[in-house]
Amino acid sequence: MKKVLISLFAMAFLFVSAPVFADDIKLAKTSTIEAIVKSGKLRVGMESGYLPFEMTNTKGKYIGFDVDMGKALAKAMKVKYEPVNTAWDGIIPGLITDKYDIIISGMTCTQERNLAINFTDPYIVIGQAILLNKKHEGKVLSYKDLNDPKFTITSKLGTTGEQAVKRMIPKATYKSFEVETEACMEVIQGNADATVYDLPLIEIVQAQHGAGKTIALNEPFTFEPLAMAVRKGDPDFLNFLNNFLRQYKNDGRYDKAYEKWIKSDKWQKDLQK
Repeated sequence: MKKVLISLFAMAFLFVSAPVFADDIKLAKTSTIEAIVKSGKLRVGMESGYLPFEMTNTKGKYIGFDVDMGKALAKAMKVKYEPVNTAWDGIIPGLITDKYDIIISGMTCTQERNLAINFTDPYIVIGQAILLNKKHEGKVLSYKDLNDPKFTITSKLGTTGEQAVKRMIPKATYKSFEVETEACMEVIQGNADATVYDLPLIEIVQAQHGAGKTIALNEPFTFEPLAMAVRKGDPDFLNFLNNFLRQYKNDGRYDKAYEKWIKSDKWQKDLQK
């Protein structure tokens, strides 16, 4: 009797699970992974100009922390790395409409963005910092001191820097710019009091152009994890990417890239002017 019950249970399990397995197989076949392998290329959406993550060198080639990681990902998939330079305000729509397979472009995981796309595990955590005109040295010590209409603050349109200003420094006078370096130049030239943007860029701009004219308040006042972004409904691709990140961060490649692009400034001499 026991054997009969076991057999009946096994048959019932097969009947119930068969549609589930079929759905899993169907989902796997529609994964972005299949399209990438079949095409032989990984199309990566990015916006060049975000130092030191994605930039254009004097030879017109894309370089940076994210670029190296994207190339390593393509190599792991045994396909060609194909960067697709895209304006920031259209980068998420471009992913959704299949203009590229993935975004690797210093994108912060926000809840608002997560409503439209999915994120991998973070590969680095940064935060917003302040490039301050030197005339305020010793008087403005944190973002809280800038919360006054007499201060003009700049940032890049559509970024978490802009969101941080509007959310945390709402009383200040705000000006947005299409390019982050333009927002920084306003402070360097004395046309604005401060710029709020991601810490790595603030320190780079201050070192390159702001000596004697600006100071960097380089203690981040927000928590911002950066991650790769993919279209919704693709758990297989997300699983592959998170496994790749674990390997990349623990076999020495991540540390090498971090040392090259984040801790060193030797690459700056190769940038387009």
